[in-house]
Amino acid sequence: MASVHESLYFNPMMTNGVVHANVFGIKDWVTPYKMALLVLLSELGRSGSQLGLLERRRLNRLLLPLLQGPDMPLSRLRKAIEESCPHLASSVHIRLKLMAEGELKDMEQFFDDLSDSFSGTEPEVHKTSVVGLFLRHMILAYNKLSFSQVYKLYTALQQYFQNDEKKSGIDENDMELTNTEEQEGKMEKEELDAPLREEEISCSGPLSQKQAEYFLSQQASLLKNDETKALTPASLQKELNNLLKFNPDFAEAHYLSYLNSLRVQDVFSSTHSLLHYFDRLILTGAESKSNGDEGYGRSLRYAALNLAALHCRFGHYQQAELALQEAIRIAQESNDHVCLQHCLSWLYILEQKIFDSCVLLEHSVNKSLHFGLPYLASLGIQSLVQRRAFAGKAANKLMDALKDSDLLHWKHSLSELIDISIAQKTAIWRLYGRSTMALQQAQTLLSMNSLEAVNVGVQQNNTESFAVVLCHLAELHAEQGYFAAASEILKHLKERFPPNSQHAQLWMLFDQKIQFERAMNDGRYHIADSLVAGITALSSIEGVYRKAIVLKAQNQMSEAHKLLQKLLIHCQKIKNTEMVISVLLSIAELYWRSSCHTIALPVLLQALALSREYSLQYLASETVLNLAFSQLILGIPEQALNILHMAIEPVLAHGAVLDKGCAMFLVAKCQVASAASYAQQKKIEALESAILNLNEAKTYFAKVDCKEQLRDVLYFQARLFHTLGKTQERNKCAMLFRQLHQELPAHGVPLINAFK
Repeated sequence: MASVHESLYFNPMMTNGVVHANVFGIKDWVTPYKMALLVLLSELGRSGSQLGLLERRRLNRLLLPLLQGPDMPLSRLRKAIEESCPHLASSVHIRLKLMAEGELKDMEQFFDDLSDSFSGTEPEVHKTSVVGLFLRHMILAYNKLSFSQVYKLYTALQQYFQNDEKKSGIDENDMELTNTEEQEGKMEKEELDAPLREEEISCSGPLSQKQAEYFLSQQASLLKNDETKALTPASLQKELNNLLKFNPDFAEAHYLSYLNSLRVQDVFSSTHSLLHYFDRLILTGAESKSNGDEGYGRSLRYAALNLAALHCRFGHYQQAELALQEAIRIAQESNDHVCLQHCLSWLYILEQKIFDSCVLLEHSVNKSLHFGLPYLASLGIQSLVQRRAFAGKAANKLMDALKDSDLLHWKHSLSELIDISIAQKTAIWRLYGRSTMALQQAQTLLSMNSLEAVNVGVQQNNTESFAVVLCHLAELHAEQGYFAAASEILKHLKERFPPNSQHAQLWMLFDQKIQFERAMNDGRYHIADSLVAGITALSSIEGVYRKAIVLKAQNQMSEAHKLLQKLLIHCQKIKNTEMVISVLLSIAELYWRSSCHTIALPVLLQALALSREYSLQYLASETVLNLAFSQLILGIPEQALNILHMAIEPVLAHGAVLDKGCAMFLVAKCQVASAASYAQQKKIEALESAILNLNEAKTYFAKVDCKEQLRDVLYFQARLFHTLGKTQERNKCAMLFRQLHQELPAHGVPLINAFK
């Protein structure tokens, strides 16, 4: 936006070879680059009938970004024109060469001839078109220049052309020394990086008002939808500093600086830029012109609201609460219901850190619908669904609520919230243990095209929703033993969300967890232990839990028990029910390994009660499997077989491959233990059935490369074949067992005391 102090910073002057001509309110000035564009438009008008339809269409698509974008070197401009029309690029180069190597009167004559484009009954350019307005701005800016400024513009044009000639000479020498294929590869990389290269932006000189607005809107759109295509944080900040040095009152530049600082988690710079943004809004008086004193108050209350959101993002909850109270006070004084609803939403976010209550959020949703704020209402509904999913509400009611919010999304074309809703459904189905439904929702989001049109050809698919869905997809593939596919998904995530982007922590955590599970399956506990530090840095709860798993696998029972007890108390305090159940199952396993079988039963019953109360079906099934194993150890295998039928179906339908293998292995153990009291013929049938189940378990374990479990299955099969008198099969299993045993020595734990 234009500044009220524009005259202080947009005076006619010469800086870095650029002539400023903002006299009498003109917000643009003539530069050598814009003269090259004028030559292009002139040649385009001359060659009108000679150009083919395809070439003209390409040139028309090229013109708008050239007119709106920042100044660029002549070499890049020529290259862009050559891709659309090589003949026209040659004509532009020749015309510029004649003007730069000629005399000052040639440039004067060129600007005199530009006005002819508007003459005649059917002019080449309409005065109100984009090109017509650009031509009129340039003619007006040129006419306002003094003679000394015209001369400086002419020398700047000569320098602009000579720099291109020097660069072309260097490029020709490089091409003689390099391979043609290598040169093509370099050109492709330059084309990809061309709009955003730092050295070219820094040499382009100050941007005009329209160029600055276009640059800011483009970068803001990229930061929202595709951060990888935006400038790097350092480059963007450097360009913003140049803009602010030229016009310190450019409020939008301060806001983009605030967004850029958030990318690198710089709390000081982001706060500084945010406060400057609202200070400049008040300084310019942009709002007060239309709303009187109301504009001033509006800036203040939204400044306080944004400051509260900023502090909340960085975890400064006390400062956020103070800023939010200030925003509420000013909004109430101004009777601004929209601002109050936003404040109410943030008040819920702050208060849920203290106590669990959905009253504020329900009130916010009702009021938002009443005041016609579908975006805020939908966010409130989705937050309610999330809280109630953690509280154990039935899945069908949650999905009905999400369906109602989806109606709002489609009615108001809120494509971003559609993506968030689908990502949330994926996470909810994963929470409930329905991997098939989660996979279906993930595929739905990935196959969708965004409804929102995004600038510069960017699809709205680099948002947090896509990161969440892709991470779940990678973990689902890893659980089923498709590690190559999971690696490809993670590789794609790394390309789409580089390590310095704001959503990179999501895939980093999932990547570390998948590597950890693979190392544990393979029995490489030292590698798994080395991964714990990386997991802890991204999620302290996950890191402590996995450290305890490693200690348990290394038979350091007392250390593992201490860690799990501390983690259990912490998770109960923060109401992380899913982790509480997982910790309880691990504690029960510690009791088994310590031969305290009866103590494990109350722990497992507590885990089962929690998993059923919170509708966590998969964890409930896993707990039932653990109870069946406890009954097997306590000498009641028949009862264990009976309750296995309650849990085995969900595990086989939705479980990970490792859990399927453990379940089938447990069924075989129970069958063998129950067969001890059977008649001879029935006993043989039971043992043969157990061998079939062991074969299935062996297939599952081989799929995830779980060598320790494979070794145990082979040992069990060899014993069964020996009992049945099948010597050849026994010897084969014994040989395979010996190979695995030499590769992965046992830790001295009795076989029957380990479920997983």
